[in-house]
Amino acid sequence: MSITSDEVNFLVYRYLQESGFSHSAFTFGIESHISQSNINGSLVPPAALISILQKGLQYVEAEISINEDGTVFDGRPIESLSLIDAVIPDVVHSRQQAVKSRVPRHQQTNTTATQSHAAKNGDVSLNGEENGTHALNHYVEMMEVDGEIQIPASRATVLRGHESEVFICAWNPVCDLLASGSGDSTARIWSLNGSGSTQLVLRHCIREGGQDVPSNKDVTSLDWNSDGSLLATGSYDGYARIWTKDGNLSRTLGQHKGPIFALKWNKKGNSILSAGVDKTTIIWDAHTGEAKQQFPFHSAPALDVDWQNNTTFASCSTDMCIHVCRLGSERPLKTFQGHTNEVNAIKWDPSGTLLASCSDDMTLKIWSMKQDSCLHDLQAHSKEIYTIKWSPAGSVCNTLLASASFDSTVRLWNAERGLCIHTLTKHQEPVYSVAFSPDGKFLASGSFDKCVHVWDTASGSLVNSYRGTGGIFEVCWNSVGDKVGASASDGSVCVLDLRK
Repeated sequence: MSITSDEVNFLVYRYLQESGFSHSAFTFGIESHISQSNINGSLVPPAALISILQKGLQYVEAEISINEDGTVFDGRPIESLSLIDAVIPDVVHSRQQAVKSRVPRHQQTNTTATQSHAAKNGDVSLNGEENGTHALNHYVEMMEVDGEIQIPASRATVLRGHESEVFICAWNPVCDLLASGSGDSTARIWSLNGSGSTQLVLRHCIREGGQDVPSNKDVTSLDWNSDGSLLATGSYDGYARIWTKDGNLSRTLGQHKGPIFALKWNKKGNSILSAGVDKTTIIWDAHTGEAKQQFPFHSAPALDVDWQNNTTFASCSTDMCIHVCRLGSERPLKTFQGHTNEVNAIKWDPSGTLLASCSDDMTLKIWSMKQDSCLHDLQAHSKEIYTIKWSPAGSVCNTLLASASFDSTVRLWNAERGLCIHTLTKHQEPVYSVAFSPDGKFLASGSFDKCVHVWDTASGSLVNSYRGTGGIFEVCWNSVGDKVGASASDGSVCVLDLRK
């Protein structure tokens, strides 16, 4: 059975009519020449479009759960597919594998043998893979994750309170306070003590009609100052805010026109740097809340910023450019060009000599102020690279760089030599976050497969693993290096205690 574009147009036209969008239906009907189609409208039942989409989703779900020989797997997908999931092959594929990973081991071995035999005879291609056994073997390997590696529930504290996705989290650099920022227009500061946890709710409000009302906008970024006394937050409502660590609003910084995507304190703690959809970056005086200087050099939204020292910083944008700017200078000190798609994140190494950038063009680039072209153009990921992190100062290898990609892998690089040292492959869906432990010996990674993995950076081996209840947006280490915080798409924040 197939569906023609005329039939699709007719179903959309009827959907618009039935939903009360009469003007849209009229315009769409004229533009798509509905009157000239030979479809008998009286035969088309109400809500036909929704019904067909629903059945299509059920078919995709069934397809995920049925073996090549027609037998049904014991497992079912963990949760039902959304329409968006169903049209993203990678998500379908990983759900398919999630089902297979839950099948009893002996059954899986038989399936693998059958598929291997069929693949050799050209009978089957597992979801488009040339070798269907590769993915299944990978899952058999996943099932062998040692009991020692799995973090028991008793060592994980799940913090609930947010009413929407929690995009970001960050530990206070001085004490065990964890800050989180969410789509519910709040940030929260969590304090963990022996008997449980307490939370301070930092409500992001705007003035309307002489009173404070919730902004109803996502909190997009947060950063503690170096002595842990103040927390800065950036929001989709266009304001940056400074809060005391006991949750009181200290300053509201308003000069951006539109959402703020990133913000950072400088080391000295006298300035905050922010990047926004309005294509500008701003340095703010942290004491007065005034804007010291606005930098209008990007031609599209600025996505990330990072300080090189207390007065110089780099910014990146969807315009594919990276600018290095200094407080007091009217022009960029340097502009790095070479990426062929939007630049998602930039980070200076601990010494401030090398700048790393990652992009939707699937590359990672290392830059130096001494030259215009990049020192290294690292091409190994097969999808967009979402973020990058340097190993902290004083760790075993100062030029170790980690990259997190939508190809479900994390890579560790020797940035000086431009070499990939380890490829970490246990995640099943896009990896949104990576973070080094304070001593650089471990790396935490968080993915939309709901897992937090902790890796040994020297060997690349998996040390600890935890499966949460939502896709992981961010992971972070406390200052001592014995706890990892993770924030998730289902509104949960969890704290993993890694003390032996």
